[in-house]
Order: sequence, then C-alpha cells, then structure tokens
Amino acid sequence: MPELPEVEVTRLGLTPLISGKVCDVKIRNHSLRWPVNSNLKTILKSQELKSLSRRGKYILAAFSSGYLIIHLGMSGKISIASEKKEPIKHDHIDIYFNMGKSKKIFRYNDTRRFGAIIWTDEDPFKHKLLSSLGPEPLSDQFNASYLYEKVKRKKQLIKSTIMDSNVVVGVGNIYASESLFLAGIKPQRKSQKIKKKEIEVLVRSIKIVIQSAIKKGGSTLNDFYSVNGQSGYFQNEHKVYARENQPCTNCDEKISQIRISQRSSFYCNKCQV
Repeated sequence: MPELPEVEVTRLGLTPLISGKVCDVKIRNHSLRWPVNSNLKTILKSQELKSLSRRGKYILAAFSSGYLIIHLGMSGKISIASEKKEPIKHDHIDIYFNMGKSKKIFRYNDTRRFGAIIWTDEDPFKHKLLSSLGPEPLSDQFNASYLYEKVKRKKQLIKSTIMDSNVVVGVGNIYASESLFLAGIKPQRKSQKIKKKEIEVLVRSIKIVIQSAIKKGGSTLNDFYSVNGQSGYFQNEHKVYARENQPCTNCDEKISQIRISQRSSFYCNKCQV
C-alpha cells in the first residue's frame, strides 16, 4: 500500500498539470472504493487545475469550483500520459488537460480498485475522510509534547499508536518499523511506558525517516512507481523492514519479525529496547 512518502512523490510528479484546463474525461470503470461521480466529465469540463496539495495519504486537486480528493488505496497508480499512449488493463480514469500546444492525460490505474476519486465543491478538510486526521508528521504541530500527551494513557503498543491516523497521519507499516528502529524503541512496548525523552527521539526519528523516504522517491516493494514510471529506492536503505533473519546493520544481530495488529513488524532485539 502506498504510504505518505509515495503519495507525496506522486503529488510532486503531477505538478506539471497545474494551470492546465480539463478538455475531456473518460471513465472506463466507475467502481472504485466509492463510485466515481457519473457527472465528472460535465463537472470538470473547462475547469483549470489551480493547485495540488496533500493531507495524509490523500491528494487534493483544487479546481476552479471544487476539489478532487484522490486516494491510491492499495494498488493505485497515477501517470501523466500522452494522447498517443493507449490505455491498458486497469486504467480506469483519464482526465485530459489542455496545456496550450499539447494535451496531457492524468491516468489512474488501480488493479484492486480500493482507491478513490471523489469530487466535492465544499471545503475538503471538512470532508468525513479528512476531518478527524491527526497532524502531519513533518509539521510543527507534531512534536514531542503533543505525542507524549497522546501516548501517556494509551495501553496499546507504540507501533499501533504511531500508525493511528488520528494521532499522526501517514506513518504506515514500513515507516513505523524504520522510525522505531532509528529511535531504539521496540515496536511491542506499551505506549504509556515510553518515557518523554524517548518520545522526543521518536518524533525526530519519524521526521528523519519520512523526509528521507520522500527525497529518495519512496519505497517500491510491490508495484509503486512514480508518475514518470520510476521506482523509488528508499527500500534499499531499509534497516529492518522485510529483513527478517538478516544481520542488523548496527550490531549483526538477526532482525526479528512479529505480528502487531495483523501487520508484520520488524526490529532488532539488541538495538531496540
């Protein structure tokens, strides 16, 4: 599943479409996680793409009279295609942009169809999908004081806490494992047992890991590719994720794997306490 860094890489890749005007929309399959608005072609026709932003794992495409809220789900990918490039299987939605002398196509592909493309003419931050989200991990609002207040009464495991989008958005399974390793904290520790000094280190670690992953194009493990079809390479720098029984890069201890909330979790039994 694409996590925050992969979504941010996708958003950045789409910026060449800003200022383009929609000249056509082709929907080959309306059945995503929620049905695509059947009037989307009429709604978007002649509208200009004003800006692209991100909230958690959602991309917000601002048009003249509203927003598209875009989520990649488990297998969604977006590319910018030329008119000459024929659609392939699972290319469900094309949005054609007039860019002056040429046309570019926003093309949404989703094998499992768990993604979403939702139109709203209201404030997208008040939409039910976004209204209860926690702070962005790279924002000033996400700091040690904030996280400590959130964790000090929680009995759940620390990995589950930092993966809770109501606490902080976008720290998915890969980056939770990597951040906890960098912070030296075992993923199975109870949240309320984590000391404030450890929380300070954890917050810094989350920010470092997320920033590094964005810079390196995200992690391509299954089928994530950027808008330009390039794979990310942060997976080459994973310290623990998907490295069970491989030597720790710090101490040579074999990396351990456990299940937390039905997700695989990786850690070093020696470097993390």
